[in-house]
Amino acid sequence: MSKSLLCPCEDVTTAEVAHAIGRGYRDLESLKRFTGFGTGMCQGKQCLHAVARFVESQTGCTPDQLQPFTPRPPLFPTELSQWAALGFDVARAPAAGVLAPDETFPALRAPQPVQSKARVVIIGGGIMGLSLAWNLAQRGERDVVVLERGYLCAGASGRNGGGIRAQWGTPTLITLARRSLELMSRFARDMGINVWFRRGGYLFLAKSAEVAKKLERSAALHNRHGVPTQLLTPDGARDVVPHLTMQGVQAAAWNPDDAVIFPWAFLWGYARQAAALGVAVEPFTRVQGFEQRDGRVTKVVTDRGDIACETVVLAAGAWSPEVAKLAGVRLPNEPHRHEICSTEPLKPFLGPLVSVLDSGVYFSQSMRGELVGGMGHPQEPAGMNLSSTASFLQRYAQAVTEQLPGLGTLKVLRQWAGPYDVTPDNSPILGPTPGLPNLLQLSGFVGHGFMMAPAVTERMAQWMVSGESDELFERFALQRFAEGRLEREDMVIG
Repeated sequence: MSKSLLCPCEDVTTAEVAHAIGRGYRDLESLKRFTGFGTGMCQGKQCLHAVARFVESQTGCTPDQLQPFTPRPPLFPTELSQWAALGFDVARAPAAGVLAPDETFPALRAPQPVQSKARVVIIGGGIMGLSLAWNLAQRGERDVVVLERGYLCAGASGRNGGGIRAQWGTPTLITLARRSLELMSRFARDMGINVWFRRGGYLFLAKSAEVAKKLERSAALHNRHGVPTQLLTPDGARDVVPHLTMQGVQAAAWNPDDAVIFPWAFLWGYARQAAALGVAVEPFTRVQGFEQRDGRVTKVVTDRGDIACETVVLAAGAWSPEVAKLAGVRLPNEPHRHEICSTEPLKPFLGPLVSVLDSGVYFSQSMRGELVGGMGHPQEPAGMNLSSTASFLQRYAQAVTEQLPGLGTLKVLRQWAGPYDVTPDNSPILGPTPGLPNLLQLSGFVGHGFMMAPAVTERMAQWMVSGESDELFERFALQRFAEGRLEREDMVIG
């Protein structure tokens, strides 16, 4: 029985699903991520019912509680060349498509209320919130509650491509990224979970003279701060990835120390180790408001009860502005849709993550062999939109096959979207809120929060526990926007 296959595409057995259930993953979205069922060629068409019936038998859940995971387009695996041949006007912003459902999973909320008091409440169970919780617990602050409105990996942290790079445009972000790379490289050993960390580098391509100049300036900055970025000619870039056509490319930059990681396991590692140290991680819990007294937040109001607290950390990424409004705080962050897709697996052929900075397209090969990549659209207005569009697949397929024509027969298996958390200067918002000093901000990382989280939360936890000053929380304070003191960053993909 333990070797019975529930998902033939991904060889997921009853034993593996039972193991995931034992770890606390009982909703189908989480089980899909933890086991990989439903991510193969059939995209769950053959295995969803079998897994749901097995979960019912093991947990006693009702069919109403076992809501199916969100189906991802395309309906059938389709070759990149077919998507590239679509007739959309790629200069126009894509149509909105169908909005993703509001994944709150009320039937999966724990029947008991949340604890009534905690020293620290962290709103957001993505990479920022979970890594901060673990770093606080490591430093002795264990009376911490993390609130997540959905399942772990439901937000932007579970929707990104997993890239980690030190190629940034300011000394501060370069320093943070280098530290994150260091911490991520030993994460599997330190936290006891395989995150498939792979150093293949980032290869940036520039088509215009303006972007080529940007790469030249950035490489010089990187070298001054210990990042071994190399400027390459088109032929030199082709030595790194032999299959590239380099069509229209004027220059390239490559840092071999950059890497790719598997995002979901990274979140699970932080969540598991934080919980082992006494942190309460509460998924399927929605924040509904705040109580305030004398210029401080005194309670967080949720749909599972109120939590009296001393400090609140808002780490909800692109959802942070709507949560901040509940406390009467206006944040300048705006969500921007960033679409992404994954293909059928190939044998390893692509070392680095490749990005054409002019268009914002990027793609890399996962440890499973899939080509994973995405891009935004410069004309698309801001808005929380997690739907998927065919026009994205056309633009992406055209951009990828222009540089790697041989991938035209590669089939796209699934696509999805996540929100970039964009601030006016493309830099984060950190530290106290003016007028509410115990409401701490931890958001606004555009598309690079995942890769910055280990270093940023390490410093934030130290700052919170020790009370020592740290220029990071002055440089990126919310009040800088009112003061006209922007911290501009332009090495943003997408």
